[in-house]
Amino acid sequence: MKEDLIFEFIKELCRYAGEEETFAESFWKKLQEDNEICEEFSYYIEHGNFACKAKVAGYTVVDVMVWQMDHFKARLDRDNSGTRQNGDRMLLLAFDTLLNMRKEPDKYIRKMSEETGTDYPDKY
Repeated sequence: MKEDLIFEFIKELCRYAGEEETFAESFWKKLQEDNEICEEFSYYIEHGNFACKAKVAGYTVVDVMVWQMDHFKARLDRDNSGTRQNGDRMLLLAFDTLLNMRKEPDKYIRKMSEETGTDYPDKY
């Protein structure tokens, strides 16, 4: 997929997600530095679905989205996170987290295994 089309999609996604153009530019730069995740993002643009081929320590973007939904459930319930009813924002932040995870996998693996939602038995 052509780079200009990817960047245009990113800018539109950021607009729908309520993010500034500076976030779009930063996200695009990180995406350009990671071919595997960029291919996953391009696949999403073309197919509206996930290939789940890009992995960081075994985690895919879908795993990140599930973790984000679980982790932020309490805030989502209060409707102040900016992601409730905004699938574009959740998608954008999941890909951004996966890109960040590539640079600091241990930090995110720890968060994904320790920081979960609060709505299951025996959590506390």
